[in-house]
Amino acid sequence: MLDLISSEPLTGVEPLQLVPRMKDQGYAVPDVERRREWIEQKTGCYLKHVGACSIPSQEMRGNIENPIGAVQMPLGVAGPLRVNGMHAVGTFYVPMATTEGALVRSYERGMAALTRAGGVTTRIHQDENCIAPVFCFDSVRDAYEFSQSVTEDLQAIREAAESTTHHGKLVRLECHPIGREVIVNFSYTTADAHGMNMIVKATEKACQKIMTHSKARQFHLFSGFSSEKRASGSLLSGGKGKKVTAGALLPKAALKSYLHTTPTQLSDLWRRTVVGHMQANAIGYNGHYANGLAAIFIACGQDVANVANSAVGITNFEVTDEGDLYATVTLPSLTVATVGGGTALGTSRECLEMLGCAGSGGAAKFAEIVAATILAGELSMGSAIASSEFVQAHETLGRNRPGECESPISIIRCSI
Repeated sequence: MLDLISSEPLTGVEPLQLVPRMKDQGYAVPDVERRREWIEQKTGCYLKHVGACSIPSQEMRGNIENPIGAVQMPLGVAGPLRVNGMHAVGTFYVPMATTEGALVRSYERGMAALTRAGGVTTRIHQDENCIAPVFCFDSVRDAYEFSQSVTEDLQAIREAAESTTHHGKLVRLECHPIGREVIVNFSYTTADAHGMNMIVKATEKACQKIMTHSKARQFHLFSGFSSEKRASGSLLSGGKGKKVTAGALLPKAALKSYLHTTPTQLSDLWRRTVVGHMQANAIGYNGHYANGLAAIFIACGQDVANVANSAVGITNFEVTDEGDLYATVTLPSLTVATVGGGTALGTSRECLEMLGCAGSGGAAKFAEIVAATILAGELSMGSAIASSEFVQAHETLGRNRPGECESPISIIRCSI
């Protein structure tokens, strides 16, 4: 059950003489305990909290290797958030895992204003995932001919790809010739899963099919074009996850009451900071999408590295003819799932269940709730800056001198 592997000594570092490696990464409880005890012995650190894990270790198989327990993050809830979507309809309380003081309260403040104003309208415009292999040719002519003809074989390529999966469906191929190489973007629907592993396997099978009757010398499964877990300008066009918009009309009275600012102040802040984004050569425009996305992703068992592509988007604040504010967020590459990955593990499952999104059929609803939450965060942060309350909020609620303050949940529940 336990293999001992000698490690090579490193210069200036005390070598690890014996490193325990369990077969199949050792998911049985005794194996996990033995590995953790070994780490405690080697590091001199008692892993009390790491070992206090409520997730059965056998259920970790497929999600982690060499398990020793679990980390814990503080979990808060923000709400009420009223969403008027095509999939998410009703009032929600959003779980957010973070160690950043003031974050949950900030999102909750935005939710209060949005809910009091009638809620957030959400829509999903596109729902896909993609992978983009690159094919290599001997000449520009061969690359050109391939890019002109490969889409004609879509049906045969689709059959090869979909022979590996019951859920992934190949929607289309797009060719991007560069010199004597051709990047082929494979776009799939993946149901309620993130589906990256699914479409990688499907695309490898499809590429092998393509290689049997093309002049390509070789292919590489990843070209970098798809922007998986990376920010890029191409993400603004969508096709990497769900393209979701969320918007709301906020009367000036609601803005003043809940966010202590005015439509004109927020619109002016938006214009000034757009200029700053342009000067920085930023991709898109937003205040802090990554904050809310990371907190929800951690709480709900998402692949947290996908915050990199999901946080590319555009926030817009507009003053209406009546002097009110219309606020929107557009997340063109939001990558979320309600099946697979870590979505069924322990607290992740419970947090998805809080939102009514766990399991099959929940991903579109979850995406709309996430987009509405992000809008709340943009409004709250923008208002805190416009009203000069940003620093004081962090002084009151953050790491410096956290004070006692009543959560607006109890206040708002009585007034909505």
